[in-house]
This record gives sequence, structure tokens and C-alpha cells, in this order.
Amino acid sequence: MTVDIRVIRAGQMYRYYLRETVVGDGRRPARTPLRAAQEQAGVPAGRWMGRGLAVLGLAPGEEVTEAQLRNLFGERGRHPYADRIEADRLAAGDSPKKAYRAGALGRQVTVTGVDFVFRPQPTIYLLWAFGDEETRRVIEAAHERVLEWIEDEVAVIRYGKDGIYRVRPPGGLVAARFRHYQARSGRPLLHDHLMVSVKGQRLDGKWGSIHTTALHENTVAASALYNELVTSEVCEVLGLATEPRTVTPGRRPVMEIAGVPHELIRWTSRRSDQIAACLAELEHEYVTAVDDDGEPRFLPVVSEQARAKLNAIAARKTRPPKQSARPLAQLRERWKASAILTSGVAADVITSLLEHARAAAAAIRARVAAVVDIALAAVDVAATVFVMNDGGRFHRRHLLAEARRHLALVLRGRRRDRGLDDQVVAAAIATHCLDITEPKTMRGLEAGYRLYTARWPLSDLPAHHHPPTPASDPDRQPPADPGEPAVLRPPQARTRGSGRSPASRCSTSAPSSPARRCGRTCAPPPCGAGRTTSPPTSRRRCPSTYSRPSRPTPSTTTKSSRPGPGKRST
Repeated sequence: MTVDIRVIRAGQMYRYYLRETVVGDGRRPARTPLRAAQEQAGVPAGRWMGRGLAVLGLAPGEEVTEAQLRNLFGERGRHPYADRIEADRLAAGDSPKKAYRAGALGRQVTVTGVDFVFRPQPTIYLLWAFGDEETRRVIEAAHERVLEWIEDEVAVIRYGKDGIYRVRPPGGLVAARFRHYQARSGRPLLHDHLMVSVKGQRLDGKWGSIHTTALHENTVAASALYNELVTSEVCEVLGLATEPRTVTPGRRPVMEIAGVPHELIRWTSRRSDQIAACLAELEHEYVTAVDDDGEPRFLPVVSEQARAKLNAIAARKTRPPKQSARPLAQLRERWKASAILTSGVAADVITSLLEHARAAAAAIRARVAAVVDIALAAVDVAATVFVMNDGGRFHRRHLLAEARRHLALVLRGRRRDRGLDDQVVAAAIATHCLDITEPKTMRGLEAGYRLYTARWPLSDLPAHHHPPTPASDPDRQPPADPGEPAVLRPPQARTRGSGRSPASRCSTSAPSSPARRCGRTCAPPPCGAGRTTSPPTSRRRCPSTYSRPSRPTPSTTTKSSRPGPGKRST
């Protein structure tokens, strides 16, 4: 995924963003003005973006100042010109409290913004690093179109009790963009930090807060749109084409610019190799971890959820310190010299990388026709999302992200008509999806939160494509005949105090498979995946190896033989 997201809190502004992010991930010297620190680091100044700038007296492309950042993101959501507004009110005779309130944008909030990090595919920023000035300008200009989709389709303002009312911000969003040039490893990595404010204006003119959960939920769809827009824009302007490249065996391929040698991609992925090596060690520790009794703490197979957490741990363990920021001209010279010496690619290929990519694109465009069949695309999108999601249940945003990946694979870098992805999603929902929503809140009634599954049964899919089956109900016995429904177990008669503890209640008829054995406890979910210390005393039991205690019926309960007050038991 080429889009990351994290929330911005008021206290983080001085500890991280105003000291490092605004100066190209370097280290800002103490008591150095923001613009002077950016010039020393060789990075461009931040720029304002979004349709909501006019209400605040800002203009698109205007330079971001430190005072504006401090007010909007560091002072719990105040007006970028809050200092000037407060001074004017004080001069007009208002009280200090009233003047301070005049510079606020609604209620004060702790989470003041969301930081989106946009980075293109490796082949694109390799062309940016080794290409000429025209190539660099084309690639940099293709970064700024995803914010429009977030404003139109994703961002909502919650208001009312428990946030039951949601409206699109009619004036749009306010964001500050900061461009960076390199990764922590020192290799080229063109990426933008888009700091989006949570403040938005409602239809009645009042200021509310953008719902950050909706932004998190649509990050994958935004990443697919960003890849598609940037790739198509670069390919159309520079005369290039894309081809699928398998990054991880068994996963869907990613679309890269054709004609760029894979050795150059490996040259930029030194950090990925370090994470992969550390991940292999953590997975070995995970499957071999035992508790105090010598029993395995986790299942012998690493699940997708556990692997994702282990990958995050490996990324933190292998994270190198940040490189000192340098001017872009010096970085490009150093990158080219390093690639010629260490990548294994010929110097003439690196120097004329754009010409090699254009030659490969001409062959692809002559061989592959860009024809989009909406009916076939709907089948492919629905089937892929149905298989990839746990339990075969999904939302519209999952279909939208997969539809954009499908269009990128079919079009091979060509531009598509606006709204074509929505047409594919609408066809998939109308033809191949079944609405299984049971809304219990107002949010469940919205189109973006409807729950779907595929119309075809699981028996139509191959065995290795079945989604994971949920755990069976422990209160139901397996039917003797496949055609008969499951029968509830009869209530068990027991007296007060005669029942066993839940830890000792384990069925002896459970199958003794390597994953589940009778008499064995299962560790809690791998929130601390990779650790080898003993887990807490409360352990999660296998759900299919014990029965739930039944409520005693009046006919089976007995009166307590406990003696009453003043009586002695015999």
C-alpha cells in the first residue's frame, strides 16, 4: 500500500512535526526559523491545499508558516490567523476571554489532524531520481489529485448526540503539504506528507470535526486511487506503460512502469530485505514459543493478523536513524553514482532510463488493447473481494479498492473515464452481491456501511479458495446426517456448587489435531506477538472443546443444605 495514515495530536506538533517533518525528516536546529531551516535542508516550503482555504483567508499554493501550523494543529484547532484575530478584538475593546474565543474554530479538540503519506511506486520515483527536469516536474505534479476524492466521497462531519448526523463539508478540507525526497536508508523515495485538519464548516456555518474513522476505513481505496491516478498521468504525459510485477508469491501483483530493470528496484529496497530477514526470525520465535508447562503458546501456523503485527515489530526493530537532509541536486548525483556502483545495472541504462521505458511501453501498447468489460470486471472484483475477506463479508469500500486495481491492470497506464470505478462497483453489487446488513445504528443505514456477501454458494468455489469458516457454536452438536439440522444439547442437571470450573470443562471427544488437542489451552490473541515470556493467568480455551454451562431448571435444582442462622449442621 502506498498511502499511510496516522493521527496528529496537539502535543505532537513540537515534538515531531515542527522539528522534523517540516524540514524533510531531518533535525531542525533549535531557535532556527522554519523557512531558514528548510533552506538549509534543501527541501521546499510547505504549501496549503484544499477547497476549504478560502473561508480561512488562505489561498491554494500559499506558503505554510510556523504560526499557522501552531494555531491550526498545535493549539487544539484554532484559526491559522488566530493571533491577529485576537489582537484585533482586544484592540476593539473585547475582554481577553472573548477575544480568545473569536480565534477558535468550534470546540477544542485533542486530535487536530490526520497525516497522509503518499508515495508512488518504486519505478516512478526511480524515473524521478534519474530523469531530467521535465520528468521530475511531471511526476511531482501528479501527486495532488487524491485530496479531491477524499473531500467529495470520504470526509464527513459528525454532529448531534453520539454523532448520529453526518454531512459532507460543503467548503472542503484544509491541508498542508510537505514534500520529502529520501528514505531513512538514504535511497530515493519521493513522498508527500499531507497534514489534513479535522476542522470543517457545516452548512449552518458552524465548525465541526471531520470523522477520522471514515478516513482510516477508506485508506486502502485512497491508496488504489492514488496509484491509478499517478501512474496514468505519468504514462500519458511521458509515453509510458505499466506491467504487473509479483512482489510476494501468492499475493496480487502490483503495477509498475515497464522497462525499468528489477535490479534497480532491488537497489532501492534494502530496507525491505532487512525487514524480511527480521520477520523470518520473529515467525520462528512465534511458532516455537512455549509456556511454563512446555505447551505451544500459539498455533503452529502464523495467521495473517499475526504476520501483520510481526511485520510492524520487525519494521520498528530494523528502523535506522534518519539521514541528514541535503539539497535535491546533491542527492540525485549521489543516487546515480551509488546505483552505477552497487545495483548491477549498466551505466548507460541508468543514464537513459526514460528511453528504455518508452521502448518497452511501445511494445506493450502495440500488443495489449485497453478494453474494459464492466460485466467481467464486476465478476472479477466480487469474486476477489469475497475470497480475500474473512468470512466472505465486505463493504462497498472493499469493492471500490479492488475495482481500481482491476482497472489499473487492464488499462496498463492509460487514463480512464471519470466514474468508471463506481460503475464497476454498482454492477458488482447489483448482480453478484447480497445485502446482509442488519443495521442497529444510524451509521448502518448509510450506503458506505452496508454489509454484503456474494450470491453464489461456497460449494461453487475450489477448496483452496474458501474463506475461513467461523468457529462453530459450542452449544450445538454435529448432526448425524448432513441433511439434518443441528440439535441443541439438552440442559444438564446440576446442583449449586456441583459444577466444575470453566478451565476444567473440556470435551474428551474433540479431535486431536495439531491445531487443537483436548486438554490444552490456547494463548490469547497475539497482541504481543513474538514474545517468549509466560502469558497472563487467564487463558483462552479452544471454543470447540468445551461446553457452555447450562442454566439449571427448576426441576433439577435442589435446595441448599446450608444451615440457617443459629443452627448447627449435623
